[in-house]
Amino acid sequence: MIRSIKAKFLVGFLIIFSVSLLLLNHFVVRIVESSNENIITQDLIALKKNSNVYVKQMFMINHYASDEIYFQQMAKELVDELRHVSSSHVSAYSVQGDKLQSSAGFPLSREGDEDLRNALNGQTSFTVQYSNRAAEVYYSYPVEIDGKKVGILRFVKDFSLLYEQSRHILDFIFYVTIAIFAAAFLFSYILSRNISIPIVQLTKASTDVTNGNLDTRIGIRRRDEIGKLAHNFNLMIEKINRQIRTIERDRDRLNELNLHRKQFYDNVTHELKTPLTSILGYAQLIKENGQSDEAFFRKGMNHIIEESDRLHGMVVKLLELSKEASMEEAPQLVEAGSLLHGVCEGMAFKAERYKKTIECSAGHDLWVYANSEKLKQLFINLIDNAVKYGAAHTVIAVSGIPAADGIRFTVTNQGDTIPPDQWSKLFEPFYRAGPRNGDESGSRGLGLSICKAIVDEFQGTISIESVNQETTVTIVLPHHESTGEPA
Repeated sequence: MIRSIKAKFLVGFLIIFSVSLLLLNHFVVRIVESSNENIITQDLIALKKNSNVYVKQMFMINHYASDEIYFQQMAKELVDELRHVSSSHVSAYSVQGDKLQSSAGFPLSREGDEDLRNALNGQTSFTVQYSNRAAEVYYSYPVEIDGKKVGILRFVKDFSLLYEQSRHILDFIFYVTIAIFAAAFLFSYILSRNISIPIVQLTKASTDVTNGNLDTRIGIRRRDEIGKLAHNFNLMIEKINRQIRTIERDRDRLNELNLHRKQFYDNVTHELKTPLTSILGYAQLIKENGQSDEAFFRKGMNHIIEESDRLHGMVVKLLELSKEASMEEAPQLVEAGSLLHGVCEGMAFKAERYKKTIECSAGHDLWVYANSEKLKQLFINLIDNAVKYGAAHTVIAVSGIPAADGIRFTVTNQGDTIPPDQWSKLFEPFYRAGPRNGDESGSRGLGLSICKAIVDEFQGTISIESVNQETTVTIVLPHHESTGEPA
């Protein structure tokens, strides 16, 4: 069984061309033979017509009682004249088939031929005889005078030239046909290779991909459909590779995220447990000894309040992260410069408590399309982070200015340098960076993730950069023209 496309192409083309060649040759031969037969027939009809005219003239000149006897007497003269007129061998026969006269060179052993037998029966007939590349036509017909058969004339006419020409025509047609079919077969062979070889390559490449080899490529550089197919195949493999790499990155990211989540929950559990333990401990001591020691009572109550405030802050951050405590206010045009100044003034007291100062240089007419409460929460989180993680006795620089890409807000603080490989990870919900000096390192992992969620909602961008112990968080929000007062 033939399995390959290449072999099927070749066998199919060979069968089609062979059958076509045989059929074409057969029909051409039949057409040429039919044409030759028509030519011979027309020529013999003319020959019979001319010879009858000559015979009738001879009978009109001389009248005999018996036309059959006169035909026998004038046979020699008739044969010689017709030989001269027709340029053919001529012989005359009696009504009974006896040979009366024959021109010189006429064969004497052909009385039993079919044409002569038909003439004896009153029919006009001819036969073609081939010998040594020569073609002779034997033509016999009964001679009738006044409706009475008086004898038989037989002509031998040479048609070798006609058949030779026909043979040359057939040979020419045959060789030209062979050449055409050979060229067509060669073209078909080249075409089949041109189609089958790329298909074989595609089959091998698809098999390699099925076996897991995604590095395979098809090196077909063509502009036709097969070239497009190969190009699309390579693009498909590249896309599969990209998808697999994306899946692998997502898998690694999920594994890392799960690890960070576990670390985060461990840290949250620890951080929640620590103030609760401290609160419970001081509450128990106050219950036992608070009435007798007023100073210890005040100290214990202050510690309980501080730890409760810290515990409350952590719970609020968790609620903000899960968006369960977020306010669903409809977005509107907000003048962010005034809002940022207000946040800086409100955060100044906390900055003083941490021995830091805030300098705000936000301009006016900084209109953005946002939720005012969420935008305020965004600024509070950023400045709160800068306060908590900045070094003591430093300045926290806050700015808001128009830029080519929108409204740009920056918050810069002095403190530990964050490695570049952790900059983007700081915005992940459960990511906890390495140790950094700060007053409230236990709450790290929540604030920036909340900020990124808010910025994404406002269709802006947020980034962080830490160089030479200076950390800057940059936010860019789309700028909008205002037609009214700040929200």
